[in-house]
Amino acid sequence: MQRAALAAAISDSARLTGSFLLRSGQRTTEYFDKYRFESDPVLLAAVAAHLTPLVPAGVQLLAGLELGGVPIATALSLRSGLPAVFVRKQAKSYGTARLAEGADVAGRRLLVVEDIVTSAGQVAMSTVELRRLGAEVTDAICVLDREQGGAAALAEIGVRLHPLFVASELTSPARG
Repeated sequence: MQRAALAAAISDSARLTGSFLLRSGQRTTEYFDKYRFESDPVLLAAVAAHLTPLVPAGVQLLAGLELGGVPIATALSLRSGLPAVFVRKQAKSYGTARLAEGADVAGRRLLVVEDIVTSAGQVAMSTVELRRLGAEVTDAICVLDREQGGAAALAEIGVRLHPLFVASELTSPARG
C-alpha cells in the first residue's frame, strides 16, 4: 500500500469528530481511535511496512508502550526482525515485577514505540524509567504525531520523534 493510500485508510477508519478528552487533559473535536487501525490486520501490516525504514540504525530492541504501542511494536518486530519488549505504565507488583516484559533492557539501545503522540507524556515517563533500568533511549517512533508539542517535549529529554504521519497529513473526511 502506498503511503498516501495508507494515510487515507487510517483517516477513514480512525478519525472521529465530536468532543473528546485526551490523556494530556486537552479537549479536542477530532480524535484518532488508534484501535480501529491497530486491530485491522491489513492496516497494521501496512503501518509496520512503512515504519520499518524509520527505525534508526543500531536499535537493538523495540519497546512497545502499554497498550497502543504493543500491537505496533509486535507488527514492527515481525517486519523488521528486531525483538520487542512490552513496557507497562508501571511495574506490576507480582510475578516478575518488571516494567519491561521480555528481554533485559539494561545496556541495550531501545526504540520506544507508541501509536499516537500528543504531549508525549507517557513516552517521556517511560523513557525516564527505561533509562533508570540502564537502557539507552534516544529515539521514539509513532504512527501519528498530533502536532501538539510532543516532539518538542521529547527533544527536551534527548529523544528524537520519528512519526509516520503528522495530523495535518490525515485530511480525509472524518467518520463518526
